[in-house]
Amino acid sequence: MAKYRRKVCSYCKEKIKPDYKEVSLLKKFTSEKGKIIPRAKNGLCAKHGRLLSTAIKRARYMALMQYTAKVK
Repeated sequence: MAKYRRKVCSYCKEKIKPDYKEVSLLKKFTSEKGKIIPRAKNGLCAKHGRLLSTAIKRARYMALMQYTAKVK
């Protein structure tokens, strides 16, 4: 049986909240196609996972982020 180390929430570690105005930080938690990466993969706690998804949705609504990737 392989043991793995559990990821630590980056927002809890730095004691900050996700904000919709920090687009460069929010882009780390979206895939190439623009989908929000699930909490289990990005290592956030439940509280910050919910706040992050709300911040991404607000940034999209305010046209700071794209909903989808550009089609070539």
